[in-house]
Amino acid sequence: MFLTVGIVQTAFETGLIYSLVALSLFISFTILDVCDLSTDGCYTLGCAVGALVTLAGHPILAIFASMAAGILSGFITGILQTTFRVQSILAGIIVNTGLYTINLAVMGFKSNVAIFGTDTVFSMFKSLSVSEFWQNWSSLILLLLIVGIVAILMFLFLGTRLGLSIRATGDSPAMVRASSINPGFMVVFGLCLSNSLTGLAGSLIGQYNKMSDINLGTGMVTIALASLIIGQTFSNHSINMMWKIASVVIGSVIYRFIISIALRLNVPTEAFKLVSALIVAVAIAAPQMKEIISVRRRRSAEIRTRKAEIHTHSDKGGND
Repeated sequence: MFLTVGIVQTAFETGLIYSLVALSLFISFTILDVCDLSTDGCYTLGCAVGALVTLAGHPILAIFASMAAGILSGFITGILQTTFRVQSILAGIIVNTGLYTINLAVMGFKSNVAIFGTDTVFSMFKSLSVSEFWQNWSSLILLLLIVGIVAILMFLFLGTRLGLSIRATGDSPAMVRASSINPGFMVVFGLCLSNSLTGLAGSLIGQYNKMSDINLGTGMVTIALASLIIGQTFSNHSINMMWKIASVVIGSVIYRFIISIALRLNVPTEAFKLVSALIVAVAIAAPQMKEIISVRRRRSAEIRTRKAEIHTHSDKGGND
């Protein structure tokens, strides 16, 4: 078979983990209209912190510790933007660069940390039942539960007064300021929330792979952006926030399926970043290309209509 059950299952599981990073960019990039390039370093930070706490025998606590580390990363990025007036792209680059050394320090200045032989949230969840179905699908069920809870909580939060203020900040900071709301606070809070999801994803991928690596987050912002853009194709004309959130998750899973197909086609792993970049380029360019093709078709139809009219008039003139 071209795609086995194991490949499909792995694509679903990793796609669900990556969807948390895509949801992070959904908050920062789509809602707040902030380009946060600290995602790569924050993802590795979440993985490193989660791995160390898991090794200490607290896999559940590791998840919350990683989210706290992500919040701290988002806070620093937000403060650089709002208090010190650093441009969002530059602030993200500064934080991402600094996180490389911090991530190394967290892992004891080692390039990777293995957590084999230690309980993880996946092994603990798997031990709840001994049935064959549960043993094979427990990881996917757990990830569906986590992502589902995160999606529902995000939907509910974005409907609160604070959530609506964050959404309004991305649309019009001037209007928010005129409403006596501090847009700087909203940006910082939004980035803290956004990076907490990135930290959560890092912790889950570390426990899923049972290791943390310093280069784990390289290109993660491109992967998340690809998932986000693919998902947005399903919700471009929708005003339903829940559907927009669900579309981001669907886009992430589709992205992982594309990568799985590339693996089956024996595409070198070194080329995966190029594949991700191409996916982003195609997804971004697709609406414009569709518009260009539509315009050309209309022009071609108009030209054919004019030629037909000219031909009709010429035939009438000849008959006269």
